[in-house]
Amino acid sequence: MSELVSAFPTSAGIYWWASKLGGPRAGFYTGWLNLIGLLGIIASVVYAAASFLNITIGLFDPEYTTSFFSGNYLYQQFFWFVVLMIVVTVLNLFRTEILGLINSISVWWHVIGATVVILILIFGPSEHQSMSFVFTQTFNNSGFNDGSTSGLPFWFYVLPLGFLLTQYTITGYDASAHLSEETQGAADGAAKGIWRSIFYSAIGGYILLLAFLFAANNPDAINEQSLNYGGFTVAGIFATALTPTLFKIVMIISTVGQIYCSTACLTSTSRMMFAFSRDGAVPGASLWARVNTHKVPVNAVLASAVIGVVLTLPALYEAPNGAPVAFYAVVSIGVIGLYLAFAIPIFLRWRIGDDTSRFQPGSWKLGSHYKWMAPLALLEIVITSIYFLLPTSPAGTPGNPDFTWTAVNYTPIVVIGVLVAITIWWAVSAKNWFTGPKHTIDLPEGVSSADEIALEHHHDGYLTGEHQQHHPDQQA
Repeated sequence: MSELVSAFPTSAGIYWWASKLGGPRAGFYTGWLNLIGLLGIIASVVYAAASFLNITIGLFDPEYTTSFFSGNYLYQQFFWFVVLMIVVTVLNLFRTEILGLINSISVWWHVIGATVVILILIFGPSEHQSMSFVFTQTFNNSGFNDGSTSGLPFWFYVLPLGFLLTQYTITGYDASAHLSEETQGAADGAAKGIWRSIFYSAIGGYILLLAFLFAANNPDAINEQSLNYGGFTVAGIFATALTPTLFKIVMIISTVGQIYCSTACLTSTSRMMFAFSRDGAVPGASLWARVNTHKVPVNAVLASAVIGVVLTLPALYEAPNGAPVAFYAVVSIGVIGLYLAFAIPIFLRWRIGDDTSRFQPGSWKLGSHYKWMAPLALLEIVITSIYFLLPTSPAGTPGNPDFTWTAVNYTPIVVIGVLVAITIWWAVSAKNWFTGPKHTIDLPEGVSSADEIALEHHHDGYLTGEHQQHHPDQQA
């Protein structure tokens, strides 16, 4: 993906790559998968931040836990979810320079904050787990396989379900692509932004996870405490391993970090909706493609936030086991949508091979390494996507005696529903007018790409236009 963004540094990112490598149809599907994935990501990140904020407030005011919304933690979390969505929406209405400053602060908050959390988990607990526990102990709290940690059901179903949050953390790096039009020297800078974010996150994240596990002294108490904190196991670890003061410090660091992440995720989502809309691919395209005097797509920001809230409405209903099923669902929607969107241009680039007449690498390139990297990436995407469509708890499995809709992983409904809808739309209408990315130009205040295009071309009520050359250092 770093190689692709170097060749095509555009706001539409993955969608642009697929269109240039595979034509309008590939771009159309990629764009929609990317958009639904980003909407799932913004919903899940803000909801997680709201959950941590809710827990943190309760640590400072014990009466809050039982008094606010009569102690219903789902309502509490959803209230703060809406509040935080409003906050990050307002932040995203500022001009790009301010967002850049916020993102710069976010980087340091995460680096310093993660370091502080690790140090607290090293020196805060009175005792730590053994190396044997951390690297060999297995647990099965999923409800599947009767809680057993042996046999094929555990290794080929329960354990892979644990990959969900792992895949979830390895997303967001495509933000470098979505903001590339607002980045000087993006052909090189955006490419480095992608691979470096993964590389450093892998190292820092692994160290952080080890710190969690070594601090997990009492698994039974952790499981019990986690239910008091909305099913977030890591909060249970903090509660059982740390003093109340250290618990509060870690939760504050984590909560603020997630709010920063939420801001960046909404930026990516709104830029994707803007870019896709300026090519007429989203209903109401002329509205979402408008920018203000600071070149911020205000309407796209607002629409992304509202859709994120609607997508998370099932979080108001509690699953039988107390787990945040809705959170896992929006996480799955985000992961599947994004990874399937990633897969299309990766496959197309792999299929093109060394034909420079069809793909000319930019300043950052893989050389021949794409020949093994691409198929490996595609295999991972296929496997993980299948698992994320499956039930995450027995009560959400059709045919189970304890089946309830509140435990259902509604990811297939959303993802498959969107795929069916856009397939019908493509067959009935879009194939006749959608030509892929059209252009990237500066627009005056209140004017959308679609408006500008409409002055030149109009076909059956749909906006069309000609492609203009994009320059890597061009401002959005």
